[in-house]
Amino acid sequence: MTMAQAINAGLRRALEDDPKTLVMGEDVGKLGGVFRVTDGLQKDFGEDRVVDTPLAESGILGTAIGLALAGYRPVAEIQFDGFVYPAYDQIVSQLAKMHARALGHVKVPVVVRIPYGGGIGAVEHHSESPEAYFAHTAGLRVVSPSNPVDAYWMIQQAIRSDDPVVFFEPKRRYWAKAEVDPAASPDPLHSARVVRQGRDCTLVAYGPMVQTCLDAASAAAADDGRDLEVIDLRSLSPVDFTAVEESVRRTGRLVVVHEAPTFLGMGAEIAARVTERCFYHLQAPVLRVGGYHSPYPPSRIEEEYLPDLDRVLDAVDRSLAW
Repeated sequence: MTMAQAINAGLRRALEDDPKTLVMGEDVGKLGGVFRVTDGLQKDFGEDRVVDTPLAESGILGTAIGLALAGYRPVAEIQFDGFVYPAYDQIVSQLAKMHARALGHVKVPVVVRIPYGGGIGAVEHHSESPEAYFAHTAGLRVVSPSNPVDAYWMIQQAIRSDDPVVFFEPKRRYWAKAEVDPAASPDPLHSARVVRQGRDCTLVAYGPMVQTCLDAASAAAADDGRDLEVIDLRSLSPVDFTAVEESVRRTGRLVVVHEAPTFLGMGAEIAARVTERCFYHLQAPVLRVGGYHSPYPPSRIEEEYLPDLDRVLDAVDRSLAW
């Protein structure tokens, strides 16, 4: 199934398993979402459990918080990444802090689904990568699947979590296909995974850039035999630094790749931590590949903005030449 279908299947299973699970957001019901991720759910579970909301992101999140306090497990969709900012105050000032403010006595199990990233030719405010804002906020768990299998399991794990989870869905991977086995055993929600083993350099990515890094590793092997290891981070808060450090100690080199601008992005934190903890194993500085520190461009030139295979391989070349 595609990633969109896998998230749909995961939501369906969560709705079946727990009558307190709700899905809510703009056009998630009758339309099935602009990407059809929630297609058919309202028809099967009713308007009380799959709720078409007004166009009011702050209201959606405020309502979701209230429902969570009343014992429900709401899954609130933000229709596009750039629309999350009206709800930002609710997420970082209320949702992220209630558990700590109540000394652990109050749980707020809200999942915030956010399609994010570029590569689909969208208009302004539809191709943002705001994940670092939320990963920086204590009290939030932040995850991003890169493939249908993880999407199926991680959405269910996020819904079962008693902590609030921001669930970033890479929209340009919605149509990527893979076999999904509902009887399999998933990895823990916040564990990274080595998706390609290698010995010469480690590539760390998440969400939409994992496939780009896998393509770069295949190209590097075909061109001159360079053996690149690729790690799918999967979780942005908390980060599975142990998996990254173990890989870097083997390869001696690290390139971190994400769509978001490199300036103060996730790659900056990973580079700093690895430099602190693996200093004597590094044979080159940790390098970062990401978007430019500028507003997201018009769609006709977005391919110039987004990191691609060539930019990843250029960073690998610089690392290996050090």
